[in-house]
Order: sequence, then structure tokens, then C-alpha cells
Amino acid sequence: MLAGRGGTSRVGRLLPFLGPAFIASVAYIDPGNFATNIQGGAEFGYTLLWVLVASNLSAMLIQALSAKLGIATGLNLAELCRERSPRAVTLAMWVLMEVVAMATDLAEFLGAALGFQLLFGIPLWVGGLLTAVTTIVILGLERYGFRPLEAVITALVGVVGVCYVIETILDRPDWGDVLRHAVTPGFDGRESVLLATGILGATVMPHVIFLHSALTQHRIVVRHPAQQRQLFRFQLVDVVVAMSIAGLINAAMLIMAASTFFAQGLTQIASIEEAHRTLDPLLGSAASAVFAVSLLASGLSSSTVGTMSGQVIMQGFLRRRIPIWVRRLVTMTPALAVIAAGWDPTRTLVISQVVLSFGLPFALVPLVRFTSLREVMGQLVNRRSTTAVASLVTLLIIALNLFLLYQTLV
Repeated sequence: MLAGRGGTSRVGRLLPFLGPAFIASVAYIDPGNFATNIQGGAEFGYTLLWVLVASNLSAMLIQALSAKLGIATGLNLAELCRERSPRAVTLAMWVLMEVVAMATDLAEFLGAALGFQLLFGIPLWVGGLLTAVTTIVILGLERYGFRPLEAVITALVGVVGVCYVIETILDRPDWGDVLRHAVTPGFDGRESVLLATGILGATVMPHVIFLHSALTQHRIVVRHPAQQRQLFRFQLVDVVVAMSIAGLINAAMLIMAASTFFAQGLTQIASIEEAHRTLDPLLGSAASAVFAVSLLASGLSSSTVGTMSGQVIMQGFLRRRIPIWVRRLVTMTPALAVIAAGWDPTRTLVISQVVLSFGLPFALVPLVRFTSLREVMGQLVNRRSTTAVASLVTLLIIALNLFLLYQTLV
């Protein structure tokens, strides 16, 4: 049986197996989440809180399937797509996922640059260059093994979490209203549907579905079915803990915006910068500083994970790798173009999350299909009920995207 080196207690045995889901969870609290959650909370109060809850539960299921795929097959999702699809389909999926990865990196890069600007008052383009350098330094830790990189990323997630614990204490939300909207579905016009789709795209991230399967495929290699099942149980704990923390942070973002801006009638908080400025007179300078620190930590950690995901996607679909610094330079280009063009960073972040939502079916459909095939998964094949729920989640996501497209065009 599997045993960790962390001690004889149950927690001690579990600790060595934790980590992949915490890296994946970074994508669920990236700057795109700041943009969609703050706009959603400021404009519609707690109305869209249920979307966060539903999205987070979906994310737990999806990330568990992705982790299981890597454990059972020793391959990641992109590699399986390449092996089991015609070359034309493989190339098309690679191009699509690269577009998704660039939309992801756009949000993460802009968020970190905004964090530098809000904290230190430097120009946005300088913050962008600092983000690129810092990301390359963090990624350089991979040469020392996966533990140092996991430790840094987990620490940055911890910073974001602590910051939002402080924000929640300062803004004193109406907890009765919070609980009611967390379990009561509802929309408030077409813009709320757009934001709900953005929240979905920011919470269930297509690029990290590919990444999580890669994080588990070589971490601990076991071939015996009983050991695979035990390893998967450990990974389930990893997923539940990491995604619960990410879900609470997401909820805290929306709650902060609802209880601070919406409650004061400031429903047109149109940008992250405006939210930062407005927090100062409403809650004090400490709140605005904490907000900027959380945005910076979120941007740096998620930008690192986004670059890792891009490498997995290219290697999996094309069997090609490029130096990390080259990928970092290429993927930062759209963000620098947005900065140079003077576009509104927050609106750009929201639209990037909608792009991610449209890319989701192309990651979810093959994931659900592969994990339901015994010839691929062996003893870790999905139960019929698991496949049914995962299929329903996928259909709901596709339906929401089609509805958004209809609302936008009509």
C-alpha cells in the first residue's frame, strides 16, 4: 500500500500526496476572477453567488477526473487527444487551446501588472515587465524539483486567502442574505448572464484541466489497481481541500463587492482600479492596500501556472517544447498590446473569461469521454453515475454559452 513520509498519523501520511490540486486551484482565483466577481457583486449584489457555488462544485468534479486520468493512464489529456484523434483534429484542438491559454495569460498578466501599479504607483507597462521577470524566476524553481515550486505557489494562494479573510471582516456582510443567494438560482437581465458566463469561465478553467492531468501523470507512478485507487483517494482529498479554499476566496471577492459597493449604491464600479480607489474612503486605506496585495499575489501565481499549462498543451498535442522564457515572451505580447492600446483592463479581463468559457467544451468533452472508457482507465474508469453527472455539467456549460451567444446577437 502507499505510504507517505510525513509521519505515522493520518494527516502525516496524506501530506506527501498533496500539491497538484493546489497548483491547479490557482487558476480559479486569478485576476479574471477579481474582474468578474467584483463586477458581479457591485452590480447585482449577492444574486450571482449561487453561480460561484455551482461552478466550484463542478470544478471539484472536473479536476478529480483530470487527476484520475493522469494516474490511470500515465498520460495527460493533451497526449491522449493526440493519440486517439486524427491529426487534423489534433492540430485544430491545439490551436484552440493555445488561444484559450493566451486569453488566460492575458487576464493573469494584466492582473499582476495592475497589482504592481496599485501598490507602487508605477506605470502599467513597467508592472507588466516586472510580472514577466518574476514569473520566469518562479518557474526556474522547477529545476530543483516540484516541491519548491508547489511551496511558492501555495504560499501565494495563502496570501490571497488571508487578504480576503481581512476584507470580509472589514466589510461585515449580511450573512443571512449571503446564505440565501448561495443556494437560490436567479439572474437579473442579460448583463447578469454575461457575468455569470464569465464567472463560469473564470472558475472552471479549460487550460488547467489539461495541466492537472499532467501534474499527476508522473508524480507517483503506480500500476497495481489497488494502489491506483488509493492514490486517487489521496488526490480526491487534495482536490476537495484546494478547491474549497479557492471557492471560499471567490465567494469572498463577490461578497466584498456586494456588501461594500452594492450596499452603498455604487453599482457601476467598472474597473479594478476604481474598486481599489473606492475601498479607501469606504473601509480605510488598509482595505485598499490588502486588496492590491491580493491582486498581485493572484496575478503572479496564476501567470506562473498559465505558462506551465501552455507548455503541457504544446508538448501534449505536438510533442514540442520551447524554453519557458520564450513562451513567457510570446504570451505576454497580447497583454502588452492591450496596455499600449489603452483598453480598459477590467473589461478586457471579463471578456477573456468569456473566451475561456467558450473553450470549456473542447476540454470537457474529451475528458468525460476518456474517463468513461475502461480500455483507457482500467480499474479507475468512471462509474455510470459519475459519467452522467459530468455529462450533465458539460451540457449545462454548452447550453449557457449558446444562450449567451443568442442574447448577444439578438
